Amino acid sequence: MESLLTISLILLISSVFSTADGGSIGVNYGRIANNLPSATKVVQLLKSQNLNRVKLYDSDPAVLKALSGSGIRVTVNLPNELLSSAARRPSFAYTWVFRNVAAYYPSTTIEAIAVGNEVFVDPHNTTRYLIPALNNIYKALVKYKLHDVIKISSPVALSALQNSYPSSAGSFRPELIEPVFKPMLDFLKKTGSSLMVNVYPFFAYESNADVISLDYALFRQNPGAVDAGNGLRYFSLFDAQIDAVFAAMNSIGYSDLPIIVSETGWPSKGDSNEIGASLQNAAAYNGNLVKRILTGGGTPLRPKQDLTVYLFGLFNENKKPGPTSERNFGLFYPDEKKVYEIPFTVEDLKEYRDVRSPVTGGEQRVSTANGESWCVAKKEVEVGKDKLQEGLDFACGDGADCHPIQPGSNCFDPNTVEAHASFAFNSYYQKKGRAGGSCFFGGAAVIVTQQPKYGKCDFPSGY
Repeated sequence: MESLLTISLILLISSVFSTADGGSIGVNYGRIANNLPSATKVVQLLKSQNLNRVKLYDSDPAVLKALSGSGIRVTVNLPNELLSSAARRPSFAYTWVFRNVAAYYPSTTIEAIAVGNEVFVDPHNTTRYLIPALNNIYKALVKYKLHDVIKISSPVALSALQNSYPSSAGSFRPELIEPVFKPMLDFLKKTGSSLMVNVYPFFAYESNADVISLDYALFRQNPGAVDAGNGLRYFSLFDAQIDAVFAAMNSIGYSDLPIIVSETGWPSKGDSNEIGASLQNAAAYNGNLVKRILTGGGTPLRPKQDLTVYLFGLFNENKKPGPTSERNFGLFYPDEKKVYEIPFTVEDLKEYRDVRSPVTGGEQRVSTANGESWCVAKKEVEVGKDKLQEGLDFACGDGADCHPIQPGSNCFDPNTVEAHASFAFNSYYQKKGRAGGSCFFGGAAVIVTQQPKYGKCDFPSGY
């Protein structure tokens, strides 16, 4: 009995740490193309990249069979064109769930059903079918005793918001609140599901490049933006958009529902008028996003809530209509070669850096006899107060321990931007394991090999 108890405790502790270490990364597998590899090859590709979550836009038998036994967790989709039938006829919902879910589970690890996709912007006016379709699909899962293991949601676009800026003012379109959002969020709460949201900072940046910083959109070093409504500082457009959705849910009484980011990405190519669409920016956005998700932590509004994020998409899809960008959101070419190098796992992060990021651009490497080094700010007269303040804000917002330099704390004095920046830069540098390039801050920092003095405080040499 004691050994069983010990084993159980170890398993419990292991599960706690495995889920608390960070969020999860998946990928959307779209197939609007005529040159993609077979489903079997796609599953091999997913496994080779250690991508263990995939979201589909249908429930194609060939794909579901190929995924059987792979251990990859799957979200299947009931397309918009079937919403009417699923809403009007419970028998249709039962048959659809039997043929497309129950027939493959559990050998194919189906974990969720996306009922429709961006229904509110569907030109075929399918919004009125969403709630009854959700209920009928759920009843079908109950019928087949799968309701406890397979969740249901419906991906929504940010266009479902009436306001998204500032984040604290986030609100849903008024005409959707009573007929759709309240019953849908109530359904998600009762079934233990999450709201699926498609989030694309690219489109916001493309339309507002004159006022939105590219660094802010790409998770790079930036001074951040304070939301006057909640007093929180945002260092990425992604976080601000997610918190706008959280604020919208809060405003109608759903403050405890989690979010799954069902789509996000950045195109590697675009038309001449598609500002920001480039291979370098796509690599920076997706790479920095993966790093931000896998290293844990939520948004400023919900800092303890790790996120599950599905990148869009797996392949460039040559038959997608619209501007050039629509055919160039892929992580891979149809021949399975990477469009650009980004990490997908925590292990990959050890080798990853955004080479164009001001944080990692310095690539300073220092060797000392005892292996110790510190990161300090350059003189204010040398780089300017504004650059020091930008670096200070970034460090404090991205993991540095800045509590000791707050007013009233033991390291607040000397109370200068240069001194506070030195303390924050070093904290960031040490927490990043003194990795090459982690002491740069837009050229405002330098590595030293003798432990600096900081008023009454000693600089730590490691965490």
